[in-house]
Parts: sequence; structure tokens; C-alpha cells
Amino acid sequence: MFDFYRLAAAVPVLRIADVTFNEAAILECCRAAAEHGADAVVFPELSITGYSCGDLFFQEQLLKAAAQSAVRIAAETRNLPLVSIFGLPLRCGERIYNVAAVAAGGIIRGVVPKTLLPNYREFYEKRHFSSGADTAGKYVRLGGEEIPFGTDLIFTAGEEFRFGIELCEDLWGVLPPSSLLALGGARAIFNLSAGTELASKAAYRRELVLQQSARCLSAYVLAGAGVHESTTDAVFGGHALIGDNGRLAAENRRFDRESNLIYADVDFAKLRAARLSESSFGDNRIPEGVPPFREVMLPAAKGSPDLEFASNARHPFVPENAADRRARCDEIFAIQCAGLAKRVEHTRAKTLVIGISGGLDSTLALLVAAECCRVLKRPASDILALTMPGFGTSGRTRGNAVKLCELLGVQLKEVDIKPACLLHFKDIGHDPAVLDTTYENVQARERTQLLMDLANKTGGLVIGTGDLSEIALGWSTYNGDHMSMYAVNCSIPKTLIRFLIENTAEQSAPELSAVLRDVIATPVSPELLPAASDGSVAQKTEELVGPYELHDYFLYHFLKYGAPPEKIAALAENAFSGVYDRETIEKWLRIFLRRFFSQQFKRSCVPDGPKVGTIALSPRGDWRMPSDASSALWLK
Repeated sequence: MFDFYRLAAAVPVLRIADVTFNEAAILECCRAAAEHGADAVVFPELSITGYSCGDLFFQEQLLKAAAQSAVRIAAETRNLPLVSIFGLPLRCGERIYNVAAVAAGGIIRGVVPKTLLPNYREFYEKRHFSSGADTAGKYVRLGGEEIPFGTDLIFTAGEEFRFGIELCEDLWGVLPPSSLLALGGARAIFNLSAGTELASKAAYRRELVLQQSARCLSAYVLAGAGVHESTTDAVFGGHALIGDNGRLAAENRRFDRESNLIYADVDFAKLRAARLSESSFGDNRIPEGVPPFREVMLPAAKGSPDLEFASNARHPFVPENAADRRARCDEIFAIQCAGLAKRVEHTRAKTLVIGISGGLDSTLALLVAAECCRVLKRPASDILALTMPGFGTSGRTRGNAVKLCELLGVQLKEVDIKPACLLHFKDIGHDPAVLDTTYENVQARERTQLLMDLANKTGGLVIGTGDLSEIALGWSTYNGDHMSMYAVNCSIPKTLIRFLIENTAEQSAPELSAVLRDVIATPVSPELLPAASDGSVAQKTEELVGPYELHDYFLYHFLKYGAPPEKIAALAENAFSGVYDRETIEKWLRIFLRRFFSQQFKRSCVPDGPKVGTIALSPRGDWRMPSDASSALWLK
């Protein structure tokens, strides 16, 4: 489904050197993986025999049984729509190799030997095995067939689904084979492992897997030998992990005494997009002398059936874990403050001028300005907050704005913009009874004019309040709230701003905390139209332009990974199941696409502001798009 493939790691029960028992356990796991819709499943190192056989690996009886078992496993899984990757000792000529066999469609398609052989502490692999470092371009005879054999194999089971293999210690080396495999086009790496468990080793292994998946911009699936290996001198924990470009997608519970599997649905098109646009991946080169990779074609994988094991958060900009969210908010707030402090120092601004409405965006900007003054050891009174009630200002928002300024100790000035706007309506011949775009934008531009002129008068800097979601949609008045002298919220989406304010509320005195929480609870509105007859806000932004949580979701997938609209809609339907139906999602997605394209002219001349995450829309650093580009292809 949309280039998602379901990857699995299996840790089966095992008896050392009992090939028949182990074969049955592997087949049982293969069937379970197939029933769960897996496209590929990887097993631990030497899973047919067990890793801890010692000098039994020199026994022809064991080697012959293992080779025969590998052929039988391939044959027995012929009707299962998945690739199975399992380990065995394989004699090739006068050498024994520790290998991974790749089976699909009833036959073994390729064999990959281990390159780096540990020979320290509890490991003595060089006693039994030879390194596969010189096997590129070779073949091995197995089950009467000549099969590609070597470290130069990349397996292809679909246009996007390409993978490579390394074994255990290979990952721990200075230059892991997976790095070269990734440069050769592999988007997933499967690792058959047999690491022992020592105190804190699992954490190191986890970090290693995640770092390598991030470095290679790939998926990384590791299956480790389980507790039924020999415990003569060490214990194996059966650690299984799936990393997805630096993210932990799945992990099992170690020391499980039953067979267990983990799954993750990985977006391979997303990995491709990340390699194209997010890194210097394309500048890397495979070193001279490294043999070219051989492509091994496999039956086409079907892809994930239902995204059950996919990472598809409703709010991709917001960490789901509370501790991670707090840390993220603290870091973003610090970046905002550092950016503003540098600009204030550079311009020698005497005041920080900010329009405060009692809404989310201006509240966050005011909190940033207050922290900036603290960092610069300047009094909060250097902040000049201006509240400018217009035709739609409500008592709730105005009251919160005033209270917030009092509690933070900033200067507060109020200017009623209605008389000036009425005069302007007269000057341009606009009937104030006509509540159209002109009616709204006159107010927005009047506010910006006041802020700019007060900044001139006080030697100050106008702090912009607009956020990333509004910038993406062009939900601002050109040369009105669109403009400032430094925009502190410009790369923060609306869904995250609530949490940033909430994070400050949690660390504030009760009175300030109460005001901040009420700001969070207030519906988002520009308050440019007169209030309803009952005094309530007549304009609710999300009723007009659509839910911000949907638009932020669209923005993330559209901008970060270039996902096509049909994929975005399907993913959103999955993520927001029970919240929005497909018709509603497509309605707002069309609005998002139209506005994103048509409003680029506003983004082409936005003020400076700090980038806090991987997605930003500055025309100088992050998003270069012509203002007259057509959205027709995307809408179609």
C-alpha cells in the first residue's frame, strides 16, 4: 500500500545442533509472519543450527544437515508471499562460512557471508569460519542449483523494495557493509545477529541500529539469537529491533522463552524522498576498488495490507511521549529566544514591539520576547505590547491579553483601531456595512502600521507572530500581519504552538498558568468581523479554512517527503480514523493545495525568523517555489 512494506524480525525457540527441531521452529515463524502480512522476515545468525555449536561446526554431519534444511525451508515456504532470511554454516570448497540464505518463491535466491568475524572475549568465530570479504561475484552450489554468493548482493522485490544483508559483527565494524549497500541502492538492511547480553549492551546495540538506519537513510531490521543458545559462558537475550531512518519502529522483549516476532510497516518511498532531498546522501561515493553490486530479482512483494504497524501519527510535529514533548518544547523555545536575542543585539533595539491579541500566536511571541529580555539581562518593560481592539475583538481575548502583559511586567498600550479604520473606509470609498476582505484587511494593515510606527518612535523591533501553518496556507494579510521585523514563530505549526504554551504554563506561577491555559482553550480567530448577537466570536478560523491538525498533517507529508495527494489522503484517513471521513479529508486537502500554491507570493517576501525543525518555508533557505506555479497537477 503506497510503497509501505511490512518487515519482520523473528526469534524462534531453538535446540543447539538439532536441525530438524530448528527447521520446524523457523517454518512456524514464517507462517506466522505471512499470516500477519509480512513481506520479509529475518531470523538470527546461524538459526538453523544455533550460534553456539562450537567445534561441532567442523562436523560434516551438521554442515550437510544444515544445507539440506535450508533448501527444505525454501521449498516449504514456496506458497508464502514473503521473503525469509535465515542463517546457517555453509561449507564452500575448503572453507566454512557463516551465511544468510535468502529464500523466496520456493527456492534460495542468494547467499550472503559474514565479513567481520569476532575473535575476542566469548567469540572465537575465526576458529570455525572464514571471512566473506573476497566473495564478490561468486556462486555456490546449494540444492543442486548455482546460487549467487557474496557480499555484493542487493535483493529487489519491487521498484521501491530493495534490501541488503549483513551479519552481526559487520554492523559493529568501522565501515559496515550496510553503508556500502545503502549507497548501492538498498533501502533496508537485514542483520542476522547473535550478540550476547551484558549489562547496558542492549542500549548500545539499540543506539547502533538506530544510528546506522539514520546514517543510511534506511530501514534496519536486526534479529538476535535467543535464550536457548548455550549458556556455558554467556547468555543470549534474543534482542530484535527495527529502525526506520533513526526512529525505533519496533522492539521485542528480551529473554522471551517462546518464539516471538515483531513487525513494522516502513514507507520505502519516504526513504527514497529523504535520500533525494534531506541529506548529502547523493554526494557519497562507493570507494574505488569495491566490486559493483549484483542485483538479485525476487518475486514482487505485495506491500503492507493495512498500515497496522506503521508510524502514522495524527500530529507529526508533536512528539507523542510526554517527556519527549517537554524536551522538544524546551529546545524550541530556547532556539526562538536565541534567534531573537541575536537580532536585538545586532540592531541595538531599545524596545521589542509586539501586537498582543490574547490568541495563541501572539501569546507565544510575547513569552519568547520576555525570555529574550531575561537572557539579555534587560527589564521586561523594554517590551512594548500593543493591544488594538477592532470590530471583532472579544472581551475574553482582550482580557487575557491585558492580564498576560500585567503578569509579565511588560509595557501595555491600547489603541482602538475602529476610528482609524472607519476613516480609511471613507478615504477608499468602502461601505463599512460590507463585511468583505477589504473590511478585514484594513484592520490588519492598520495594526501593522501602528506597530511599525511605534517601533520607529521607540527605536524598537517589531516581533512577528505568524506561525508555519498560517504561512503555508497564506492565512495572513499581505503587508499586514504578514510583515514584521523578526518572526519568532515562523517555523512552528499551529498544532505545536499549543504545547509550547502549555509547557510554559506548567512551569509558571498559578495566576500566569491560568491565563495561558485559557488562551489555549480559546478558539482560533482573527476577530476581524463583528461579534455575534450573543457576544460570541463570529469568526472561527478552522470553520473557514479547515482544521489545523489536518493542514499540519498535509503540510508535513507534502513538504517533507513529497507525498502525492492520493497518498496523503489515504494516510490521513488512516491517521484520523473516527475523526474525519474521507470526503472531509479530501475537501480540506483540496483547500490546502489551492492555497499552498496560490499564496506563495506571500512567502516569497517574508521577514527573517529562526528555523526550529526540519520543515520551514523561508524562501532564503528552505522552500524555493515560483509564485505563479500551477496546482493543477496535484489537484487532478
